[in-house]
Amino acid sequence: QVQLVESGGGLVQPGGSLRLSCAASGSIFRILAMGWYRQAPGNSRELVAHITSGGSTNIADSVKGRFTISRDNAKNTAYLQMNSLKPEDTAVYYCNAEVQGVRGAVPYDYWGQGTQVTVSS
Repeated sequence: QVQLVESGGGLVQPGGSLRLSCAASGSIFRILAMGWYRQAPGNSRELVAHITSGGSTNIADSVKGRFTISRDNAKNTAYLQMNSLKPEDTAVYYCNAEVQGVRGAVPYDYWGQGTQVTVSS
């Protein structure tokens, strides 16, 4: 079993910054990819940013130029640096990880419980 623990959410004024962290622990042989998704009230969950084990990234157009995803493979941790935050960035942010539990196993998707980000004056 794998656990993902997010941290770093909170209340911030428009134009401010936050840094989210997602730490994975448990039965991990290799993490293939990690990502951040968000879900605002009344909306479906959407991809914000994604990063492979090799460091290739994919950033949603709505946050491109403002958000950056990174990861520390030695710590099994991913980060989402969010700058120039807007009220429309308000949502619950979820961490996702594609994990191989043992060598050769089929990767499985795990999710964190989410962290609230509220952008408001």
